[in-house]
Amino acid sequence: MPEPLHLQADNVVAGYGGAPIVRGASLAVAKGALACVVGPNGAGKSTMLKALAGELRLSGGTVTFAGEDVSRLATDQRVARGLGYVPQVSNVFATLTVHENLLVGSFGRRKGVKSRVDRVCDLFPDLRPALGRPAGTLSGGQRSMLALSRALMAEPALLLLDEPTAGLAPMVEEQVWEHILAVREQGISVLVVEQNTRRALGHAGWAYVMVNGLVAAEGVGADLLKRTELVDMYLGG
Repeated sequence: MPEPLHLQADNVVAGYGGAPIVRGASLAVAKGALACVVGPNGAGKSTMLKALAGELRLSGGTVTFAGEDVSRLATDQRVARGLGYVPQVSNVFATLTVHENLLVGSFGRRKGVKSRVDRVCDLFPDLRPALGRPAGTLSGGQRSMLALSRALMAEPALLLLDEPTAGLAPMVEEQVWEHILAVREQGISVLVVEQNTRRALGHAGWAYVMVNGLVAAEGVGADLLKRTELVDMYLGG
């Protein structure tokens, strides 16, 4: 893993009560990098992301962000420090307008809200004409765009994205990945959990394969994609 590290998780143990789902997994994200977590269903990928975001309390291990141990901090405290999180479901408020969703994203940063709205609309031009529309009327791709934009309103230094292309058509999937790459080009580090293994590994500078709550393999995304035995065994051929 290239240095310097922006986010580091060591021996994380987490779950929902009972036996842990994540059972001592470690990963890291370099500053300004795009990293991904892939693996079969039930591997603990989304649970790991929730633990990093503070949505789940750690049963063991540590999470360090920007040199600070944030293991015991609540989600809003991590957001205030620049660690953004976009969940797979319930990632927009359907009854609120697009503009109101963006305002909700201005968590703890009330100054310069208008300029931040303008910046995310410049980054995602489809949102500008939809600012007055209820978010529930947007297409799947537009919702994904809005979820990213809302997270960007808090001016994060690193974004955690949980399966941002889930349920989307292949063409829309490609558009969402273009948006993710555009975010990374803004200097924001990104860690994405993704079901589309080939696309994720193709874009990721560094990648992790999770299996049964543990990291089974890691390396440069494109290199992992070339390991046919790994792809056949864990990533759906």
